[in-house]
Amino acid sequence: MADPYSILGVARSASEKDIKSAYRALAKELHPDRNAGKPNAAERFAEVTRAYDLLSDKDKRARFDRGEIDADGNPAAPFGFGGAGGTAGGGFGGAQRGYRHDGFEGFGQGGQEGVDLGDIFEGLFGGRGGMGGGGSAGPGGRRRPAPRGANVTYTLKVPFDEAARRESQRVTLADGKTIDLKLPPGVIDGQQMRLGGKGEAGPGGFGDAIVTIEIQPSPYFTREGDNIRLEVPIALDEAIAGAKVRIPTVEGPVMMTVAPGSTSGKTLRLKGRGFTRKNGERGDQLVTLLIDIPADDADLKTRLEGWRDGRDLRGKFAV
Repeated sequence: MADPYSILGVARSASEKDIKSAYRALAKELHPDRNAGKPNAAERFAEVTRAYDLLSDKDKRARFDRGEIDADGNPAAPFGFGGAGGTAGGGFGGAQRGYRHDGFEGFGQGGQEGVDLGDIFEGLFGGRGGMGGGGSAGPGGRRRPAPRGANVTYTLKVPFDEAARRESQRVTLADGKTIDLKLPPGVIDGQQMRLGGKGEAGPGGFGDAIVTIEIQPSPYFTREGDNIRLEVPIALDEAIAGAKVRIPTVEGPVMMTVAPGSTSGKTLRLKGRGFTRKNGERGDQLVTLLIDIPADDADLKTRLEGWRDGRDLRGKFAV
C-alpha cells in the first residue's frame, strides 16, 4: 500500500479531525454501493479504509511515522528485507489482515485489533457499518444480520361508515408517497396494520410502517360486535297506523316499514348492513323504534280526552 497520508490526501501534520473528515469524503465517494460495476472504485475504497485504519490509531500512526511499521501495519524490515509477516521492500504489498474489497469483514483479524468505524458510518449510509446490509462480525467470526431501519408509526382516523364498508383509506407516508390501504374484515378500533418495507432505511433494509386504526364515533350509529344499532324516533300516529320512514344505514338511506301498532322499544333487523366479519359475512343493522310523544299538544289532548286503555300492562309485576 502506498503512503497512507497520500492516499487520504492529507499532510503528515494533519489532525485527527482532518484525517476523519478526509476519510468520510472519500468513503462516501468510493462506497461500493455507489459504484456498482466499477472494480477500481472497490479497490480504492479498501485502500482508503486501510489507510484510515492505520492513521486513526494513535499508536500505529506514531510507529509508522518513526518507521517502525509499514503502511500495512507490518514491522518494517531493516535493509529492505522481509521481516516478520512482511515481504521484500519493507513489507509493502504484504498481508491485508483479512480485508475484502466488498466490505469490512475481517477487521481485527491476524492478531491485530481493527478500528471501529461505527462512528464514521453512523448517519453516512443510513446506519452503523453502512455496508448496504452486509452485517457485522459477531462472536467467533459469525456475521450478524445488519439492522433494518426503524419502524414508523401512523394513526389513521377512519369514519364509522367507511370502516363498516371497509372502504379503502389513503395514507400519506413520511416520504410524501401515498398508498391506498384496504381495511381487513372484522376491523376494530385500535387495530394495527403492518406495511412491510415502508419505514426508515437502514443497512439491512427498510423498516415497516405500523398503522393504528382509530374508528371515529358516529353521531347516531353505535357498534355491537359486528352489528350496528340505531334508535329511530317515530310519531304516535306512525306507530298506531303504520308508516314507511326514511332511515340512515352505512350504505346510504333506505325506506323502512313500520307495522301498524308498533310499540316503543320494538327492534327491526336490516340484514347485511353491519360490519364485515372475519369470515367475509356481514353483520346486521338493528333498528329500535322510539315513540316520541309531544310534551304539550292541545290537539292530541283533545283527541284522547275520555279515552282509556283498559289493558293491565303492569299486571306481570304482581305489585
